[in-house]
Amino acid sequence: MENDMLKTLNRRNFITWCTGAFAALSASRAAAAIETPSATEGPYYPQPSMRFSDVDNDLVKIAGMVEEAGGEIITLAGRILDANGRPRVGYRIEIWQCDANGRYRHPRENASRPLDENFQGHGFTITNAEGLYRFRTIRPVPYPGRTPHIHVAVFPADENPFITQLYIAGEERNETDFLYKYIPSDKRHLVTAQFEASTTPGADQQASFDIILNRTDGTPQDR
Repeated sequence: MENDMLKTLNRRNFITWCTGAFAALSASRAAAAIETPSATEGPYYPQPSMRFSDVDNDLVKIAGMVEEAGGEIITLAGRILDANGRPRVGYRIEIWQCDANGRYRHPRENASRPLDENFQGHGFTITNAEGLYRFRTIRPVPYPGRTPHIHVAVFPADENPFITQLYIAGEERNETDFLYKYIPSDKRHLVTAQFEASTTPGADQQASFDIILNRTDGTPQDR
């Protein structure tokens, strides 16, 4: 019962947060019409055979598992917009990242640290009529040689996927991360997000990340 009440509070808090945050953030970013900087896919993009049967937009709860993933749980949400500020409806968006122990769920990633069996590692969702997406995942943690980050991919129809990485605003490791430093300094704010504590006790942390594509037409694509 307590868990159900907490989940209800989280959903209500998310809706309230979206109403105010997206109205201001999306309008300002769309007006600028600056494409979100892209990035490499990285070596640990999960292949279909590695994915859970219940892969969805909740990476911290796997069907059949009693416990949720370790780490600080967050709600990551935003909109996908075109160069004119119009929402991209029905677009598939994926995220993947290492778990709270700094491990990717990938056969080529064989570090000695234990793998968090309760963390899905990869998830996807489809944008709604406002271009809105939402994930429940963990606050990214450092990976050896990298600052904390979340990999993001968007799949427009008949085009190559758009891939980027999301960083934590104010994270000291950003300044020494080779991929973060590769981004022009005047565009780095476009791939960083504030990870803010909720005002509702027990609710997830929240982060907002809009993605602007310099594409004004096209329909969604599956992968």
